[in-house]
Amino acid sequence: MALLTDEMLLDSYRMANELQLEREFIALLLAEIHKRELSMELITTTLH
Repeated sequence: MALLTDEMLLDSYRMANELQLEREFIALLLAEIHKRELSMELITTTLH
């Protein structure tokens, strides 16, 4: 996951939710978002 930019990671998370992909995959993305200490506000913004 280190090769993904923060923006790509957030976009991947948003799209994974939108496409209703496997919950385990979404959980991995979310874990990386937390590891990078990205703002929950950024996550919410990308979901809309």
